[in-house]
Amino acid sequence: QVRLVESEGGSVEAGGSLTLSCANALSTTKTYYMGWFRQAPGKEREYVALYLGASGTQYADSVKGRFNISQDNTKNTAYLQMNNLQPEDTATYYCATDHNPSLLFAVATGRAPPDTLAAWGRGTLVTVSS
Repeated sequence: QVRLVESEGGSVEAGGSLTLSCANALSTTKTYYMGWFRQAPGKEREYVALYLGASGTQYADSVKGRFNISQDNTKNTAYLQMNNLQPEDTATYYCATDHNPSLLFAVATGRAPPDTLAAWGRGTLVTVSS
């Protein structure tokens, strides 16, 4: 019921902006909640932002005030708007989804294994140059 397709990432200079999208390519009647994660070279995957529906949104401290996550349920698509990008934001960005927002939050906070989520995208590379 879920297959996530991410938009192409890109290369930007420090201070620039980029918006990623993540769409569920399959038709579904369930409501899914999406999150964005990233993995920099040589580092572990970390959560970036979560869209939790009525529970609101969550952001990692490193991106608060710079990144914004939104979700358009009519298009089964989530977006990650990234502003004031810095070289330390360079990473492969992954979207992930589940119909249970609590599980999405648990994975983001390390309390549940990543493979418990319904689906992950393949990842898209974002490179920020100084």
